[in-house]
This record gives sequence, structure tokens and C-alpha cells, in this order.
Amino acid sequence: MLLGAIEAGGTKFVCAIGTKDGEILERISFPTTTPKETMGKVIDFFCDKKIEAMGVGSFGPIDLDKNSKTYGCITSTPKPHWSNYNILEELKEHFDFPINLDTDVNGAALGEATWGSAVELDSVIYLTVGTGIGGGVYSGGKLVHGMTHPETGHILVRRALGDKYKGKCPYHGDCLEGMASGPAIEERWGAKAYELPEDHRAWDLEAYYLAQGLVNYILIVSPKKIILGGGVMKQKQLFPLIREKVMKLLNGYVSHKNILEDIDQYIVPPKLGDNAGICGALALGLEKIQ
Repeated sequence: MLLGAIEAGGTKFVCAIGTKDGEILERISFPTTTPKETMGKVIDFFCDKKIEAMGVGSFGPIDLDKNSKTYGCITSTPKPHWSNYNILEELKEHFDFPINLDTDVNGAALGEATWGSAVELDSVIYLTVGTGIGGGVYSGGKLVHGMTHPETGHILVRRALGDKYKGKCPYHGDCLEGMASGPAIEERWGAKAYELPEDHRAWDLEAYYLAQGLVNYILIVSPKKIILGGGVMKQKQLFPLIREKVMKLLNGYVSHKNILEDIDQYIVPPKLGDNAGICGALALGLEKIQ
């Protein structure tokens, strides 16, 4: 069985062919430009492939309500040219196999639950910290959808004492994404995350904001594992800082061994690494035909 996968990012698209075991057999990637140019390359890649289903993990927000007139559309994105673009409809015009569309982070959460760090768990949150902050929520063995889909990057956080930075989010200013995303780090410190030394004071502040987000997710969703991916989280020094601050902020309220004894195995990087997104799209395709 061959599956198609699309990781539709705001910066680049990754297209792949893979198996039901999560093995990537072929892939290409290219920059995200206009819908016409980008989707033309997508169609060309898949047009002669013998696949049985496709999963698409896309940047968003996306309308995932099947009863909505705009189902399948990328909605209020700041990405030029992509607002109100129906990516699902475009794919269905060219292909007649089943297609499963979800957010890129929901896909990554499903991929980690299927082949990665959360195998055999029915509850996990995958948070990506990069150009933006977004999270996929997998609970009770299912991806979470509701009125829209989880927007874990736009929760409100408390400012650190003395922090005067206005925040980078164009919608909310100092929400979690506004305070802790890659562009926020760069604007605040005048350098990209990977350019800052490991002992820079940026990391303690970054960990403080991210830990607040994780505490909120723990208290509301109670996931059995939290996976942190994205470009900013390649700074491995963040993990011990975040774990320490999560424990401090919870202050013993959640009396579970995952927090009190095994937090190093509870808040972790993705086992699938940089393949979390594209393997997540494969998992979405597999889910569609199962």
C-alpha cells in the first residue's frame, strides 16, 4: 500500500510517497509561493503515482467543518495569496483517491502517536515552536476538533516581571506566539534563535513563556505526553529549563509521576525529528482508509 503525504507549510511544501509503516520512499520540497504555482508543483508530483490515499497537514487556520461552505479552505492566514484558498477542493479536482485534511500540527501529533514518541498512548500534545506556535491535540485516541481546531499558540500568558516587549502576534500582541515564536525572539534580541549562545538570557525567558503554555495544556487536556518540535526547539538547552519551570508553576498540584518523577520522559522532542510533519501527513492518509 502506497500513501501520499503533503506537509503544506507557510515557508515550504513537502510532498512524499510512503508506506503504511511510515517509511518515506520518495519526497520533494519547494518554497511556498502563490497557490497556483505551488499547487501546480504538487499536482505534477502526484499525477503519475499509484497511491491509495493522501494525507494533508496544512498551515492554517483551516476550516475543517464538513458542514461548512468553506470546508477545506485556509482561512485568515497572514500568508499572502492564501487567505480563503480551498486547498482540499483543488486536490479533489485532480485526484479521485480519499484525501484527509487536517492542520500540520494535528498531523504531527498523529504521526508521533502512530510511529514516534507517543506510540501506545491515547493522549498527546504536539507543539511546534518556530515561525509561529501551533499545537496538535490527540485525546482519547482521536485528533481534537471543535468549533474550529485547537489554537494552542494564541493562548494568553503572564508577562515576566519587567518584560516590556510588545509581542509579535499581529492579532493579539503578547499571546504565547507573540512572546515566544522565532520571529519574536529575533525582534526582541536582534538575532535568530540559532545565533544566540546557549547561556544567553533569552532562553530563561523563552522557557518561562513556553512553560506557562504547557501548564495550561496539562491542566485542561491532561495529555500523557508533550512533544516539542520546530526550529526553536532545536536549542536543546530549552528542555531542562522548560521542565524545571513547569514543575515550579504546577507547584505540586498535579500529583502524578509523569510530572514528579519522569518529567524528562514526559516533555520530549519528537522521535520522528524533522520527519514529524510529513510522517504525520502519511498517518492522516492511513487514518482515512482505516
